[in-house]
Amino acid sequence: MKKWIVGLFCMIALAGCSMGTDMTNTPTKQVEAYMDGYKQLDSSVLDDLDTLLKDTEYTVEQKTRYKELMKNHYKNIKYEIKDEKINGDKATVETEVEVKDYSKVLSSDVVPDELKDEEGNYSEEAYYDYQLEQMEKVDETVKYTITFYLTKKDDKWVIDDLSESTKQKIHGIYLY
Repeated sequence: MKKWIVGLFCMIALAGCSMGTDMTNTPTKQVEAYMDGYKQLDSSVLDDLDTLLKDTEYTVEQKTRYKELMKNHYKNIKYEIKDEKINGDKATVETEVEVKDYSKVLSSDVVPDELKDEEGNYSEEAYYDYQLEQMEKVDETVKYTITFYLTKKDDKWVIDDLSESTKQKIHGIYLY
């Protein structure tokens, strides 16, 4: 289950890489546009979330809850650009990102006794409800310093593919 959620966030993050090409052509502006795409609930991010949720084992209600949870997460991402360095057609933008910290919920293997039957078995549906409930309660945030790498292509700055750990940090699911 944890790997599925991490995969879901990573795939959503890929959609954000294409955002921001209409902004002022600087590395910093591209990173701002990328992060603002989440905060403003860019339609491509939400479309990707809908597409990914179609293939989950979640019930219709759980998909709705999860989507609302992520929309709230995206709107509340905070970031601050700390530094920009340009070297020819390559650039880095150091950014401090503050997000809700879902990692503790996702890393827990504890299944509450109330979800188990007499033999100690539990339904995935009940566990997913429990996990979503715990994620909805998360208020704790975490800050990460993320370095975005950019390449100038056809006179436009483009964010390079993000590492898995960077994607996880942006989505509040970094477990390491």
